Amino acid sequence: MSDPTDSFFVGRALAQAINDKFSETLTIGLSELGKFDAEQREKLKTFTQEVLARAERETGNGHSNSSAATPDLQETIDDLRAEIARLRAELQRYRNKSAS
Repeated sequence: MSDPTDSFFVGRALAQAINDKFSETLTIGLSELGKFDAEQREKLKTFTQEVLARAERETGNGHSNSSAATPDLQETIDDLRAEIARLRAELQRYRNKSAS
């Protein structure tokens, strides 16, 4: 490997491999962060609904919250973002396996 051209191509291949691994790691990390965020939002929403239901029972007001029957738009968007992030990570993993 004394040829400078060989060293160049080895260096270039190394840089590309490092870039691919970094990209994959970043994509997976962002995917996990998106899923975690969506899960936490769902848990917070469930907790809030539980607290409000208990408060209604204690006050004796049996009226239901009409907004609880309709899906929360922000929650839907968050769920879709988490799903997109997960799919991007899977696609990146597939591309990396195909390139190998």
